[in-house]
Amino acid sequence: MNDRKTKAEQIFNEMIKTIKERQVDLDQAIAEYTSGPVKPAMDVLEDNEQITVTTELPGVEREDIKIDLSEESLEIRAEFKKETEEESEESGVTYHRKERRHGTASRVVVLPAKVKIDEVTARFENGVLTVIMPKLDKRETYEVKVE
Repeated sequence: MNDRKTKAEQIFNEMIKTIKERQVDLDQAIAEYTSGPVKPAMDVLEDNEQITVTTELPGVEREDIKIDLSEESLEIRAEFKKETEEESEESGVTYHRKERRHGTASRVVVLPAKVKIDEVTARFENGVLTVIMPKLDKRETYEVKVE
């Protein structure tokens, strides 16, 4: 009986791991189905000094990115421009396959700590947006003596 439980737990854990790995693909599939905004892939890293958010936005121009920030959350929105049908017809282009997304990408993340809004920096290079946010309070630990 114990082997069955262990095997079932292993299968369940592998399923959860696969779902987590495929979360971005799942979000994009749902966005396509519902015609909602795509959620771009995002990494959120934290150390003692700052929080760094890195977001993939391939094909987006710097001026089409909007970042809204509070002490506790970050929202990134980007507009993917698309070639109009008229432009395609004028240039004599025929699409045999058209899979790249156009429209809006949006992602909101609750930050793991409050940040200093006036010291936040953002850099956009090679389709990757990096937002660096110094933390408002550095986490320090104190040893408490037991009397």
